[in-house]
Amino acid sequence: MPLPLRGMVLQISLPRRGRVRVGGVLLDSRIPESGPSPPLLVVLSGPSGVGKDAVLDELRKLERPWHFAVTATTRPMRPGERDGVDYVFLAPGAFERMRERDEFLECAEVYGRWYGVPRSQARDALRSGRDVILKIDVQGAATIRRMAPETLLIFLIPPSLDELRQRLQGRMTEPAAELERRLKTAEGELSRIHEYDYRVVNENGGLRQAAADIDAIITAEKCRVTPRLVQLL
Repeated sequence: MPLPLRGMVLQISLPRRGRVRVGGVLLDSRIPESGPSPPLLVVLSGPSGVGKDAVLDELRKLERPWHFAVTATTRPMRPGERDGVDYVFLAPGAFERMRERDEFLECAEVYGRWYGVPRSQARDALRSGRDVILKIDVQGAATIRRMAPETLLIFLIPPSLDELRQRLQGRMTEPAAELERRLKTAEGELSRIHEYDYRVVNENGGLRQAAADIDAIITAEKCRVTPRLVQLL
């Protein structure tokens, strides 16, 4: 049998009553597992300084059909950050009004600043069939897991606490007392790694590998026979 020429559509012969079209793809209705997998809600957590934002930037370069939810915060903008891209920067009063209207999926005070994920960021993307990636701290991740038990939780960790200290010192954005507080908090957060489904090590100079590991995790989860079905309010 000659191979089809480029541009031709290869038709697979199936009994007519066994074929269904899903999203433009012809599938065998007698194999329900062959259908498109439902969208995932993915939470990425990790201690301050581990490189969450840098890893997310690498994930964006992969150009997967993911929606990266943008967290709102009351902390000041750092050099190089973009409003609406890295964070949605809000005045404390504006943030509080959103809290009162229950517009956050979850929110928490961290190091004296408020952070929260607007509910619409996740809800609208999931309804459109897109996987959603949230960057949330440990306490926020626990809130999301209680709200949506099928959430996929990934914990980004440093190769060592000494390496984490060097990264925080290299940022030069916190005074010494604040740095020590973040390191102490990091130890507590790392002790809760058992609450997560996967852990990814962000080695020094290993951003691409960390992003590749997360990409592989999401790909594997999309191939589960029994998929995660996220019910998000």
